[in-house]
Amino acid sequence: MSLPNASISLRVLARLLSYPDAELRGHLDDMRAALHAERAVAPTRLAELDALMTRLERGDTLDTEAEYVAMFDRGRATSLHLFEHVHGDSRDRGPAMIDLAQTFEKAGLYLAPGEMPDYLPVVLEFVSTQPPQEARAFLGEMAHIFNAIFNALQQRESAYASVLGALLELSGEQAHAVQVTPDESIDATWEEPVVFDGCSSKGQAKPGQPQPIHFVRNDPAHASAKAPAPEGVSP
Repeated sequence: MSLPNASISLRVLARLLSYPDAELRGHLDDMRAALHAERAVAPTRLAELDALMTRLERGDTLDTEAEYVAMFDRGRATSLHLFEHVHGDSRDRGPAMIDLAQTFEKAGLYLAPGEMPDYLPVVLEFVSTQPPQEARAFLGEMAHIFNAIFNALQQRESAYASVLGALLELSGEQAHAVQVTPDESIDATWEEPVVFDGCSSKGQAKPGQPQPIHFVRNDPAHASAKAPAPEGVSP
């Protein structure tokens, strides 16, 4: 039995995981129509995606954008950079990035300046160019990461969980419960030590002990606002 082609659906899901700017909101009708026309996503999950797109259409612009930033840019558990879930901040992440970028280039996909190869919307754009069997196999290799993000989003009652649920099903897997490690609070990370006021106490050693150096990614600052409660997402 041949696998269904989900290339258009994968591109729509990639776009839904992108920052919800005016351009994205202007294309939601076409995205919804494309998902329904291809029929690669199960009806129950498709209904959840419809609900997400309706929220993006009708919600307050600032609230919608702030919800996205709070959900995906301020915590590792829901990060859309896949290698954060695999390698964290270890040295292995750099070589893995290079290998993945070279995989894209061999398929004729070249990243724009500043784009990271492990960013999930970028990965999905690549997968959408592959034949159905190869696409499903590639998604299957990442299914455990999709499931971890799915669980973290469900724990936060985010409607974006529907996108990860759809990806799991397109990979041939089903969502299942996993332990979600809470993100460390900003207050704990930047707790002021006794002597060095204003500095992070994370990783500081006592006198005479080695002083480790921590490289911290400098993410762009975004405005934050309280987002409305999302519709339910099925497991």
